[in-house]
Amino acid sequence: MSRRYGAWVFSLTKPSPGSLSRLVVQQSDRELTYAEYGATAGDMPPGYHHDEWAADLGAFSHATFNRLADQLRHWHAQTGSGLTIFPAEPVRAGLTFALWFRLPGAYVTAAGRVVYVTGEPDRAGFAYGTLPAHPEQGEEAFHVVREGDRLVFKVRAFSRPRHPLARLGAPVSRVLQLRMNQTYLKTMREAASLAPDS
Repeated sequence: MSRRYGAWVFSLTKPSPGSLSRLVVQQSDRELTYAEYGATAGDMPPGYHHDEWAADLGAFSHATFNRLADQLRHWHAQTGSGLTIFPAEPVRAGLTFALWFRLPGAYVTAAGRVVYVTGEPDRAGFAYGTLPAHPEQGEEAFHVVREGDRLVFKVRAFSRPRHPLARLGAPVSRVLQLRMNQTYLKTMREAASLAPDS
């Protein structure tokens, strides 16, 4: 398989820091693989799977909101769900990054870029979009939001398979994708329950 679709995406060996660094450099000047940049903040485009998930994190307080917003900025929803992010630095608009996770018998590596960051008094989070070295095509957003007297974690995404193997195994890819979204919700529920409140 070509490097574009093969070596960077599916591998039998764990990706090394060196290979992840090279991937980030290689993808840093590439365009996102979809045209609808930022659409997770509004009307999501047709032609994709649409996902919207929410988890009640308990009663709203500024202390909990600020703590969980900071955890989101440091990729806790992802790393707490079993993903590794490279480089390990806080979210910022324009950041190109790689993530990887393990499947039975293989490792999956993907590249993305942070397309926007939200920092409002009652809403905080970010969205990232897919780059060519990613098995999917689309965008995913993660926010903690005040809704009345409750604090809610929301995931909003549109996506479709792009890598040939992802398209071939689309039903399995979809199950894995939905399972990961549920893990994000669980991770943030647990983070909320542990966050000191004052």
